[in-house]
Amino acid sequence: MKIALLQSSLFWENPKVNRNYFEEKINTVTEKIDLIVLPEMFSTGFTMNAEAVFETMDGETIQWLQSLAKAKNSAITGSLVIKENGNFYNRLVFVFPSGEIQFYDKRHLFTLAGEDKVYTAGKEKLIVEYKGWKICPLVCYDLRFPVFARNVEDYDVLIYVANWPKARIQAWDILLKARSVENLCYTIGVNRTGFDSNNLEYNGHSQAVDFLGNYALEPQETEGVFIVELNKEQLLETRKKLGFLGDRDYFELKP
Repeated sequence: MKIALLQSSLFWENPKVNRNYFEEKINTVTEKIDLIVLPEMFSTGFTMNAEAVFETMDGETIQWLQSLAKAKNSAITGSLVIKENGNFYNRLVFVFPSGEIQFYDKRHLFTLAGEDKVYTAGKEKLIVEYKGWKICPLVCYDLRFPVFARNVEDYDVLIYVANWPKARIQAWDILLKARSVENLCYTIGVNRTGFDSNNLEYNGHSQAVDFLGNYALEPQETEGVFIVELNKEQLLETRKKLGFLGDRDYFELKP
């Protein structure tokens, strides 16, 4: 499976400009891509001003994602601010080439920034089945909580979309590798670059790590579209040889 990681600065609370900017970048890709991954809150930046920027599941950005997925014959994923039933969500959407949508609401809200005061936490883990792969998509702060990410579903790929600041980027690098090794899976991390309106700096480090903790794509610090190809046969051969997942603990998550 070929995955395109889109690492970019974001235009603060400006969905239209961000959509146009990402579409330009996506249009530079000439080879066939199976999945395009955008950062967390790719249309606005990591804002707590949800009332001003929220969209709905039939809004412009969702329609844009569906149109782009169909045009490129590629799935697209990333998170945005969604309002539903009176609540705001930091919602990751996985848009199939057909236009079908599955979604995951960020479970671990970033209390340091007051995200828990604005957004409603999700409760359900999502496993996407796509082109013979099982994918578990998560959002930013989720990376610090390995129990929720534990591979009890035998998924093949973990994806984290993020707005993870430069000041704590070492933790990002360490934890992405840890999630790969402990879950015997590929892990994709897509972060942003630039500065936000709170003057926080982001230096990217979007990357792909294989099931043994090796880089399939080393951390990147510049804007760009970075393409990585994953090999499922190698993944399955390694799992069969090592068998570590068979010794995992079983547990029950509470809401």
